[in-house]
Amino acid sequence: MSNISLIIEEKAADIGNFLVGRLLPFRQKRNIGPFVFIDHMGPAKLKDYQNLDVASHPHIGLSTLTYLFEGAIMHRDSLGTKLEIKPGAVNWMTAGKGVVHSERTPEYLRKTDKSLHGLQIWVALPVELEEMEPSFVHVEADKLPVWQEGNTQFKLIAGAVNGLESAVPVYSKLYMIEIKTQEAATIALGDKLFGESGLYILEGSISNQGHSYESKQILITQDAHLCTFDMAANTTVYIFGGEPFPEERFIYWNFVSSRKERIEQAKEDWTNQRMGKVIEETEWIPLPEPPFKK
Repeated sequence: MSNISLIIEEKAADIGNFLVGRLLPFRQKRNIGPFVFIDHMGPAKLKDYQNLDVASHPHIGLSTLTYLFEGAIMHRDSLGTKLEIKPGAVNWMTAGKGVVHSERTPEYLRKTDKSLHGLQIWVALPVELEEMEPSFVHVEADKLPVWQEGNTQFKLIAGAVNGLESAVPVYSKLYMIEIKTQEAATIALGDKLFGESGLYILEGSISNQGHSYESKQILITQDAHLCTFDMAANTTVYIFGGEPFPEERFIYWNFVSSRKERIEQAKEDWTNQRMGKVIEETEWIPLPEPPFKK
């Protein structure tokens, strides 16, 4: 019997001028370890008159991880940060008790044809850190641990595994690993992983115990860690997971908390603009009423 207990195909959602594949949460699985939300942005080809413009919006109780394959995003936040993220680097913003940020196409790209493709991920904070002071860390691509086994390349984007640790300052036991093959290969990481595990196939295909899985699928393992699996040539996958929290996490729009009353307070604070301002921004996204796309 296959070790894969749940297969989730992408659910497409329109965000501005590009397609986002909503991967997590899912009705049958609300989180994988501390990971509570995963978006696959694009791939999108934008014309010279099309741009990413996500105006000021708030977060509480989580860290956001932005990882691009193509394109660029200008990040601004209420901490005073203004920084461009490019492919291979990691933007890690910890909201804690509350932060506000915007995401836009950089000015120098706004009148040219461009591409945008990447992952946006939310990681819940431990209960004792949900109200920590917000912070922002940018880790350049060349600061992330990489290793190679044959013609297979590995990159540790966040967390710790296999005796390596990413420079991304996480707050719980987790991992996010990129694996790329040039030729078909057998991957055996099961004894190095822990907690709950998921595998997202960005491109190519994998097989496991006689079953084949194609791109744009996320696989949830049955026994809380990945067994051996085979990757086809020119395949890219992302393995993510870690120790789950004992407490349930509630999500409303961009707010994550172990307490429903805290989310209600955040809704009131944002409606009354008590959560801070983003530098160089005047536009902000109003609190949506259910149902909203998440």
